[in-house]
Amino acid sequence: MGSTERDLATDLARIIRATADEVTTGRGSELIDRVTGHLAAPLTEVVVVTRNWPAWEHANIQRGVEAYLAEHGTAVDWFGIAGGQRTHEDLIGMLVIARKQGTFELGSVDYTTTAIGPEDATEAVQLGLVGTSAPGGEPVLVAIRGANPQWGQMECRLEVLATSRATATGVRDRVERLMAEHDVLRGQVLAFGTSENRGNDLLTFLPRPTLGGEEVVLPDGVLDAIEQHTVGIARHGERLLAAGQHLKRGLLLHGPPGTGKTHTVRYLMGRLPGNTVIILTGTAMRFVAKAAELARRLQPSVVVVEDVDLIAQDRSYGPGAHPLLFTLLDAMDGVGGDADVTFLLTTNRASELEKALADRPGRVDLAVEIPLPDAVGREALLRLYARGLKLTADLAPIVAATEGVTASFAKELLRRASLLSLAARPDADVAVGDEELTTALREMQEARSALTRSLLGSSAAQ
Repeated sequence: MGSTERDLATDLARIIRATADEVTTGRGSELIDRVTGHLAAPLTEVVVVTRNWPAWEHANIQRGVEAYLAEHGTAVDWFGIAGGQRTHEDLIGMLVIARKQGTFELGSVDYTTTAIGPEDATEAVQLGLVGTSAPGGEPVLVAIRGANPQWGQMECRLEVLATSRATATGVRDRVERLMAEHDVLRGQVLAFGTSENRGNDLLTFLPRPTLGGEEVVLPDGVLDAIEQHTVGIARHGERLLAAGQHLKRGLLLHGPPGTGKTHTVRYLMGRLPGNTVIILTGTAMRFVAKAAELARRLQPSVVVVEDVDLIAQDRSYGPGAHPLLFTLLDAMDGVGGDADVTFLLTTNRASELEKALADRPGRVDLAVEIPLPDAVGREALLRLYARGLKLTADLAPIVAATEGVTASFAKELLRRASLLSLAARPDADVAVGDEELTTALREMQEARSALTRSLLGSSAAQ
């Protein structure tokens, strides 16, 4: 058979398939025409390559696709799919049903709003397709489907339609590389949590704290040691690597409740403005493996695990399972030594962690105690929390009477004294003198305030 006969046979086969499709549906389908017209192939020859991501990657998928379209152009504008039960069907399933039954039709693109920062959001495609071309010029369609937890769709999805698997895979891989280049999570402060719907994991953007060194009251040399192990290594990372030294570090801040461990962590976040910070606390600690994976991807980064002692005996995965602490230590070990990742742990009960950490040396390479403030520290705290007030009180007797209290206690003491001042002089500037400060301290020292003192972390038997 010559080339002319082969071309004629091929065209005839296409006509037969198109006629069969029309007979099946009983009418044409604009949706199918849009897909097959751009790909220049019947639906039976279309290959779909898919990749799923967690819901928090939706904005990154949108950015990656937009960057790809900027590179290769848009041959067919974005379009959507109309029809019920879309949440229960995958893309190719909807197209097949549209061809056979006409249930799904050409429609408008569905959009949603997704966060890209603590105060910023962007519009993203919830369900839509766009026509473009592969790097080699072949026509392809790129589709985005956002997560829909209400209907059990827990992940976002990127789908590439082409006439060959290699072409579709190549486009998907390029979009993934562009997602990494335009990652909205990089350099952010992120907190893992769980949603009310099905308990699925969430990632929330938080504002980055900005605290000055004068706002962190610790014994001489303590903050310097902490900064040297975190900020210092970050500052000299390249030279350390060149000298054969590892960058990954683990820092444990331990001490009684209320002494300023979390406050110190917040200070460090501000001192590392280019670092991605990932915070785990409470029930979110079960996402530690995901947090470590994100930290490795978004380095330089910091993983904050607060009150890590709470997971020392937590066997959340059933009888015989290892405590979550072991999962954390495994995750720390899985991050390569050349990764610029800091694991920053806090605990009120270091003794519960000591054996586990000693059995796995190298995960935590510096432990720093954040003690109860001494007399110098207590006076510094009172002056710190009195900023913005007119402070006329003699602090010496207050300092002497507050041995064993925490930074949290000192902060609350100044607030109560301020309230007493406002009650006495509602129209005047907030002035805290001996009377207000002494009265507030007496109220907090009363027997009926014992639970309050305990909640503030005070160990004083007053």
